[in-house]
Amino acid sequence: MNVHEEMAAGPEGLAAVLMGKGALTSDWLPSYEAVPRHWFVPEVIWPGRGGGNRQDDRVMRGEEPDAWWAAVHRDAPITTQWDDGEYTGPGKGRIPSSSSSMPTMVFSMLDALSVEKGHRVLEIGTGTGWNAALLSHRVGAENVVTVEVDEGSARDARRRLAEAGFEPLAVVGDGGEGYAEGGPYDRVIATCSIGRVPRAWVTQTKPGGIVVAPWGPVYGGEAVVRLSVAGDGTAAGRFVGSSAFMRLRAQRSVRKHVREYLGGCDWPADGVRGTTFLSPDAVGEWEVMFAIGVQVPHAFPWMESYEDGSYTLWLRDTAVTSWATVDYVPGCVEFEVYQGGPRRLWDEVVAAHRWWEGRGRPGIERFGLTVDGDGERVWLDSADRPVCGTGSAMPGPTCRLPRAEPPCRDKP
Repeated sequence: MNVHEEMAAGPEGLAAVLMGKGALTSDWLPSYEAVPRHWFVPEVIWPGRGGGNRQDDRVMRGEEPDAWWAAVHRDAPITTQWDDGEYTGPGKGRIPSSSSSMPTMVFSMLDALSVEKGHRVLEIGTGTGWNAALLSHRVGAENVVTVEVDEGSARDARRRLAEAGFEPLAVVGDGGEGYAEGGPYDRVIATCSIGRVPRAWVTQTKPGGIVVAPWGPVYGGEAVVRLSVAGDGTAAGRFVGSSAFMRLRAQRSVRKHVREYLGGCDWPADGVRGTTFLSPDAVGEWEVMFAIGVQVPHAFPWMESYEDGSYTLWLRDTAVTSWATVDYVPGCVEFEVYQGGPRRLWDEVVAAHRWWEGRGRPGIERFGLTVDGDGERVWLDSADRPVCGTGSAMPGPTCRLPRAEPPCRDKP
């Protein structure tokens, strides 16, 4: 098959995959066909992998047209920017900062938006412009407002949209503030993740309108929430599926080095030793992390791996007051724990995990979110069942890692 034949088959092949998965429905197919993904993917990309958050090395269309084309028509995310545009070289940068989302996720979220022709839509995060183009085709470009914080990305997206025949109102600004001048909106959709719902998104949505956004706790785990806005300015709804998006820039966090937690001392500093029967491996899946994260606020994990397959799970709080480590050794059933500071973070994780198991290991779709004047609350099954955790860690014998502890300055 030559390049032109492959190019002719690319969009159709991806459409078949997406329809087979149930993500691309018949009502969105005309928009998909009218604005194919390859119109909105830049010349330089870092292909991702479906169901993961790892990127391959840089692919340049001018040098590897076949690889570029295959990546664009694969159901996987594509990183299009690193480090807010500061890194442009070969290989990969430090932190991905913009992407073309996984097509399955794109159309699943558009389906959750329940958008109809004539609806006025606010999009947070223009990115490459593909999502804005799909919305423009569906509801009319005059009814779409898209906000992008990165000037370069906004400029490139505006050009691609114009070349595709669409001119929605493209605004450069903080998406967390929405765009009141273009409201009120029937629908709001975010293509970046949040840890709290910006109040502006709710107030700029009409009563009866819908907000769709990826939401995730600091700890990890993330899911798309579908909120219905009420006449009293509150919003509530269920999570509809797991997700993994880049954070809204205004809600990014800066994490301190472990030396800040250990007071400049070598591990374990003043940490209190204990043991646990709960394996660190049992708390690493995405849905489990979500369930833990909504009960263990303002804390996050990090894994330090070793060549023999063992690792240390680090837990830290954002207030830089408390930390914990749990040493995992393959084949062991009890694990060594150290905890320091006023919070016992591993105890909190154990309690949250016990809560999750005690309720039948609920998946993402059993959780929901309410946003009102008191803030926001995650609930399980119904809004009158807010999530909270109880319990403590279990004591027991331990397995120690057969290694010398490095100084804390060597840990990020």
